[in-house]
Amino acid sequence: MKVLVFHIGNDRYGLPLADIVRVLPLLQLKQLPLTPDYVAGLMDLHGAHVPVIDLSRLAGLAPAATQFDTRIVVVNYRPAGGASHALGLMASRVRGIEQIDPARLTDSGVLSAPFLGQVASGSEGTLQLLQLQQLLSPEVRALLFPAGSAP
Repeated sequence: MKVLVFHIGNDRYGLPLADIVRVLPLLQLKQLPLTPDYVAGLMDLHGAHVPVIDLSRLAGLAPAATQFDTRIVVVNYRPAGGASHALGLMASRVRGIEQIDPARLTDSGVLSAPFLGQVASGSEGTLQLLQLQQLLSPEVRALLFPAGSAP
C-alpha cells in the first residue's frame, strides 16, 4: 500500500493514497468562528467550500507551522454510514510517498485517539496511519457538514 508520509509534531504519520484527492500548497483560509481550535478554516477549491482541519491541533499540539513543506491534503471524508465530503487536512513536513507492506501493519496497543490507526516500523522509524472515518466527532461533523449540504 502506498501512503503519503507527513509529521504531526515529531512523529511520522501516513494516509493511504487511495483516500487522497489532491495535495495543495498552504492556502489562505477563511476563519470559522465558534468552531473547535483544530478547525483551521474554510478554503475555496474551484468554487467548492472545503473545511480544513489542522492535524497538529487535533492531536493536542501547537498549530501546524507555516513552512514550505506544510500542505493541505484534500481527502474524501466518509464517516461510517455517512455521505462523502471533501475535507482538507493541514499536514506539516510532508515527506512524500512510501510503500508500506500491509503485512507489517499492527495495532498500536494504545487507544489514545480514535483517529490513530495501525503502525508499521521501517528504516525511517515508526509510521502510524490515520483512520479518516474516526477523524471528526459527530458534533464537529454536524458543524462542518450540516444535513442537506451538498457532498
